[in-house]
Amino acid sequence: MPELPEVQTVVDDLNKKVLGRKIAGVWLDWPKAIKDPLDQSKTKIAHKHVEIFKKSVVGKKILAIKRRAKNILIYLSGDLLLLIHQKMTGHMLVGKWKIDGKKVIPIEPKAVVEDSYNRFIHLLFYLDNGQMLALSDVRKFAKAILGKTKQIENLPELVKLGPEPLDSKFKYENFQKIISSEHRKIKQVLMDPEVIAGIGNIYSDEILWEAKIHPLKPAHKLNSAQLKTLWNAMRKILVKAVKMRGTSSSDFRDTAGEKGNYTDALLVYQRENEPCNRCGEKIQRLKNVGGRSAHFCPQCQKI
Repeated sequence: MPELPEVQTVVDDLNKKVLGRKIAGVWLDWPKAIKDPLDQSKTKIAHKHVEIFKKSVVGKKILAIKRRAKNILIYLSGDLLLLIHQKMTGHMLVGKWKIDGKKVIPIEPKAVVEDSYNRFIHLLFYLDNGQMLALSDVRKFAKAILGKTKQIENLPELVKLGPEPLDSKFKYENFQKIISSEHRKIKQVLMDPEVIAGIGNIYSDEILWEAKIHPLKPAHKLNSAQLKTLWNAMRKILVKAVKMRGTSSSDFRDTAGEKGNYTDALLVYQRENEPCNRCGEKIQRLKNVGGRSAHFCPQCQKI
């Protein structure tokens, strides 16, 4: 699933490419991607609801684009807010496509045309400058929710989120208090969006390796020195990953259809049995740590 660096990369791109544009039309072939903000549990979305979604966004101007945790928030004129969550395999693209029956044919840019991971287009917004904003999602888990600004901003999935790890208002003292109160394994804590927003499987592994902390270490047993090291590691890794435009170890692509550069900088994630860059010991993988795997160095990250 795209994490903070990947989603921030998309948001930064969209602010450069589509900010200020008007939505001229909408095409979609997967109505289930459109969720009712009042009842997202519905497995079937009424045809009427999809038509309302289309009519509501057409003619609206894109006023602002922000990130909250792993959510993309597109503020529209008319006091509307469009939330897009890319889920496991979704990514946003800006380019041009042609609809031929049930086929979505890519025209540009080059990476969108050539990379097979960009071909699963299920939602398209036509923009007033001839460009298109698209959602590609091979597994069809991504969702789009449209509503009044306050309605969307007050959705439980946003209200319950923890602080943003790179927010200047989020100080070390807050971080220390939050982590020290947790009795779960530190890997689980870092991945919990209600504790800290935006960190998932990839970057929790990278952060813990950087901090030399074992993923199974109970969070409340970290001493003050370890907590400070973890704080610095978290900010260092996330800032670097944003600068390098995220990780594409799976199917993440940026808005031009290109892979993120942090894939080549990974030091522990998905490097099982490879030598640790710090000590040479083989990287190990633990299964089912909060429902995910955990990669770590048994020499550098002793429990």
